[in-house]
Amino acid sequence: METMTPAGPPATMIPDNAHQDIPGNPSTAISSHLKLNDRSNGKPLRVLSEADWQFWIENGYIVIKNAVPKEQAERLAKFLWEFEEKDPNDPETWYAPPRAEMKMKELSNSGMVEIYNHQYLWDNRQSPRIYDAFVDIWGTEKLWVTIDRANLNLPARPGFEFKGFIHWDYDPETKPQNVQGVLALADQTDENMGGFQCIPELYRTYDTWKLTQPANRDPFKPDTTGFELVKVKLEAGDLLIFNSTQPHGIRPNLTKDKVRIAQYISMMPAQENNEALRQWRITSWRDRKAPEGYAFPGDPRGWEQTRYQTAQLNELGKKLLGLEKW
Repeated sequence: METMTPAGPPATMIPDNAHQDIPGNPSTAISSHLKLNDRSNGKPLRVLSEADWQFWIENGYIVIKNAVPKEQAERLAKFLWEFEEKDPNDPETWYAPPRAEMKMKELSNSGMVEIYNHQYLWDNRQSPRIYDAFVDIWGTEKLWVTIDRANLNLPARPGFEFKGFIHWDYDPETKPQNVQGVLALADQTDENMGGFQCIPELYRTYDTWKLTQPANRDPFKPDTTGFELVKVKLEAGDLLIFNSTQPHGIRPNLTKDKVRIAQYISMMPAQENNEALRQWRITSWRDRKAPEGYAFPGDPRGWEQTRYQTAQLNELGKKLLGLEKW
């Protein structure tokens, strides 16, 4: 029997929440006290090859093929359509008005799905191959997983425009030690169907680029003039991990009927000494509560609380949540 811990602070109050006015996921810290893996620990890589590692260092992102079985990815994709009350075979059902206002305007009509703690999301979070990939990136086994949502990026149509964007969730000037990740739940091999985009050249040259920029520039939205946007193709079950200093975003879906479907998953070193945050995470999982922050409006229907049960966690999942300590 797993031991339930006290509820702690209400799930609506994220301790030390520095995410009210900036993007970024408030279920973990803005930056880790540990630095990203520099391989000085001498430990062998679990998932990444040496070629993968070099690509990661040089480009600030990496694709992990078959991070979860394709069937597991597609199961969540099917569920997201049901949760959104949309029929994947009937585009006329796709364009209902948003249920909640998005404070972060560039995400409007980007297809964010406000679900955070369903069993299918946790099944992917506690997948050993996904965990091992983040162990490679961080160089430590003691990780917590972000409690994050999913995405159905629909084709644009009149009245439902989405132009895409490039931004940072964390000001790169602060040198955040953090990474982010996205798991493809359906194939995203058509560059025109939406999905992840980034600018590795700006990732590499940020320190010299910033010297050419005006003093009053937006620290979260770079001027991308002259840069090549890299459109990363993924297949269902592939995981993309990127450095938080990588300028990134979602590209517009210019197709007629193809939909980009994804789950956001990342990990960072566990903060087991932050008991308030640990308790908040446990409460979020147990009571199916959404994070709160600038980019997280939640589901006003409250379906996670009224329709679904608390997700079952395996031994790895309990530690990735913080229910059990490493």
